Amino acid sequence: MTIISPSILSLDFSQLNSQMDAVNASRAQWLHYDVMDGHFVPNLTFGPDILKAFRKLTDRQLDVHLMISDPRKYAPVFAQAGAQWITFHYEAMNDAQDCRALAKELRALGVKPGISIKPQTPVSVLEALWQDFDLVLVMSVEPGFGGQQFDPSALDKITVLRQWAQAAGADLRIEVDGGINAETGKLCREAGADVLVAGSYIFKNNIVEAVDSLC
Repeated sequence: MTIISPSILSLDFSQLNSQMDAVNASRAQWLHYDVMDGHFVPNLTFGPDILKAFRKLTDRQLDVHLMISDPRKYAPVFAQAGAQWITFHYEAMNDAQDCRALAKELRALGVKPGISIKPQTPVSVLEALWQDFDLVLVMSVEPGFGGQQFDPSALDKITVLRQWAQAAGADLRIEVDGGINAETGKLCREAGADVLVAGSYIFKNNIVEAVDSLC
């Protein structure tokens, strides 16, 4: 089953209640929460207190994506704020040992850990790492801003990850984020992704219908 995770980066906060009512009425199972620090990516977004507010607005699983330079410092803060999934970037960490240590720490906090790679990072960097995580997030745009066009190089990465997981008999969630719509979402599903993050496509259209088109 494909999991749809609407990205609140594209939510219209002047219509917060009505848009969240629509998300809650849709088949979306997760809610994607982008955290940006203005350093790792050139944008600033949301802190832990806003995540706590969304916890009160929905019973969807909170899927937190840390696009920040110091995930080891802040990941526990977002775990305490109610995140069920926390994904951090391979590129923000010192080495593989550092990645594994943070994944272990998140598990101890009751959170499922994920790891993400940017479009220019080869999927091969995760070959010895992915089994330490419940989720791998493939970025199909440069992280930082919504509304970008889908980078098709993500499809090959998704295919490789799914092959690794199947060969190992592993229950790995493969998530893709960036430029997702009905057409690109179908390509990602066919490549092996089972979690689709969409922002502009969902929140700038009829939310329930847009989610349905991605399932």
